[in-house]
Formats: sequence, C-alpha cells, structure tokens
Amino acid sequence: MADQDLTLRVDLACEVPVYRQIVSALRAHLVAGDLAPGTPLPSVRELALDLGVHHNTVAEAYRLLAEEGWLDLRRRRGALVLDRARPQPLPEAREGFRRRLDELVAEARAKGLKKRALAAELRKLADGLNGGGTR
Repeated sequence: MADQDLTLRVDLACEVPVYRQIVSALRAHLVAGDLAPGTPLPSVRELALDLGVHHNTVAEAYRLLAEEGWLDLRRRRGALVLDRARPQPLPEAREGFRRRLDELVAEARAKGLKKRALAAELRKLADGLNGGGTR
C-alpha cells in the first residue's frame, strides 16, 4: 500500500460487510498515524484486486472515510490521506461507545469466549491506549 508496509485483510465469511472491514482496518491505521497526511492510497481497482473484492466495495469504504474527513477523493488522482483535525467528542459519544462495547462483549461471550480471555484482550487494548502498546 503506497510507501507504507500496511496489510489489509478481509474475511469474506465474516458477518461484517467487507466494506465495513476495510473502513475499520484503514481507520485503525489512520488513527494510529501509520498513514501520514498526503499519503496516496491504492486506487479503488488496485485495492479491490489485492483483496479479491468488487471495486464498488472499496469505493464505498473510501467514500465513508472521506465523509469522516480522513480522505480526499478526486477523479484521476485517487485517495489522499488528509490532515484531519481531532473532533470534539459529543456528549453521547461515550454512552454510544459503551453500548457498542457491551454488545461486542456479549457477542464474544455468545460465541464461547471466556471472561478471562476477554478481560486479557481488553487490558492489552487499554495498555495500548495508555502508551504501553504500539497503537
């Protein structure tokens, strides 16, 4: 991907739509600073071929990231990473995050993951957010 050593993977058997998987993976790289402002992303067709998906799937992912302010999309130039200002959190953002996290934990438990394993993964994520990890 561009000059970066970034790997995107999608799981075609996953219940999460592929365009959402692409958005989530790219957003994670963008938030982590792995893609500097001005970095060109692969063309829609190039990434679609790399991932083995339809080009409209990638186009939708890029469009959503552009709506979030991460990408500048222009014909014949492709997608460029923007220098995105950090938005001010809305009051309901924390509650929405908590609700989504609760749903995700319930889904993981329903699929057989144990509480200890989930707690360990959440601790790793928290450590990363507090500067102890790579992201």
